[in-house]
Amino acid sequence: MPLQPTIQHKILKVNGSTITSMTDSLAVESPLEIQLVWSENGKRVRQSISVTMRTPILDFELAIGFLFAEGMISSYEDVLQIRYGDNAQTEDLQGNVVVVELQPAVKVAIEKLDRHFYTTSSCGVCGKASIELVQNHTCYYLPPNTPKITANLLHQIPKKLREQQSLFEDTGGIHAAALFDQMGNLLCLCEDVGRHNALDKLIGKALKEHRLPLKDCIVLVSGRASFELIQKALMAGIPILAAVGAPSSLAVELADTYGMTLIGFLRGGQFNVYTGRERVDNGVGNL
Repeated sequence: MPLQPTIQHKILKVNGSTITSMTDSLAVESPLEIQLVWSENGKRVRQSISVTMRTPILDFELAIGFLFAEGMISSYEDVLQIRYGDNAQTEDLQGNVVVVELQPAVKVAIEKLDRHFYTTSSCGVCGKASIELVQNHTCYYLPPNTPKITANLLHQIPKKLREQQSLFEDTGGIHAAALFDQMGNLLCLCEDVGRHNALDKLIGKALKEHRLPLKDCIVLVSGRASFELIQKALMAGIPILAAVGAPSSLAVELADTYGMTLIGFLRGGQFNVYTGRERVDNGVGNL
């Protein structure tokens, strides 16, 4: 049974000399264990492959988005079924375990999965061979020079993201990943205490809806642009990633290597284009 994404907590609000007793909404951060079931030598194998700290909403999308970004599945058809854990001691623990069963014909090279890990909600997976993962597993190649977007469109999308961030509005402590079409229409928004989880949820939702590759879309993330977010976006065939915050050096390097347009500091009527400037039109032509 899924948990709730927010809880209420009693606080004292201090404003100068005024102290008020009230309740505040907190974004829930709880562990999600992803277990994988697959066929090997005629037998069904079940193994825990990841534990991540997440906000408990869209858990199934998070799980399949994670598996796709890790190269463990290539389409939603690889999934036989997905469910909450059935062997946990309590109902609450069941809600923190997602079991993904793969079709019998799906091959799983579990020994090649370098990322058996515990992750925090803030940093995701660190110190991994993600460049090799993109090279070896992605089946999507970014279309050169497309889609074309304008500076005006870019200035508009952060406001659209904020207007739809319901959990952020309630708690003030959550990240978002939003998917827009090339006209700036909001297609999907996912929230989580972890920026990497929010993008996994978005990709998992698109995978379930058979929308990959997202070759005509823009993704906007509410925080910084990390190396891992670029890797996940590349796996999903996303040509443009914009961030409200700064990109890391390795994020810029990876985006440049694979021809992605990477935009940072998209706020306050300005932005920086770090890679892929040919997709951005400032009103008088390409940058």
